[in-house]
Amino acid sequence: MSGAAETAARLLREHGRTYAQEAGIALRDKPAPLYQLLVLTLLCSTRIRADIAAAAARELFRAGLRTPQAMTGADWQDRVDALGRAHYVRYDESTATALGRGADLLLERWRGDLRRLRAEADGDTAEVHRLLREFPRIGPVGADIFCREAQGVWPELRPSFDQRARASAAALGLPDEPERLAALVPGPELPALAAALVRVGHS
Repeated sequence: MSGAAETAARLLREHGRTYAQEAGIALRDKPAPLYQLLVLTLLCSTRIRADIAAAAARELFRAGLRTPQAMTGADWQDRVDALGRAHYVRYDESTATALGRGADLLLERWRGDLRRLRAEADGDTAEVHRLLREFPRIGPVGADIFCREAQGVWPELRPSFDQRARASAAALGLPDEPERLAALVPGPELPALAAALVRVGHS
């Protein structure tokens, strides 16, 4: 095993938990878990720590808000309260509004199923990014977060290593080109490697 491969293996052992896993999402190519990843992405798209965003996602899901139908049907105050329980402060009210608007958009345009967004993009990663940015609060960084995590179930997104992951890789002496980074681990482990690099970069 090369030095780079050994470093990648160590990263997976020590930090290889995806942000979806931290939020309690068993990510599959199904409508509900994909929507839950979208919720997590929105929560991460503010100036707030990733662990608080994950805790906020868990509180929303614990409150039963696991689908766009449930999210749009919930009272705005219920969303605010769930975010508050996770100490997702300063942005709780605007985020509660964005969650409702995002659920409405998903239901109206893609009938509640992000796989329809994927089909509309027709294998074009840039188009997936563009469509994701139509959701409230989700900009380029948020679209990167979603694709970084979703590449495990949407292989056409591979390899997805955003700027933070690539910078961390370079600091560790790993290649910072996405294709060379991806060659260090099996395809299904790419989301965990990307998450590990981001975590190490934040430490």
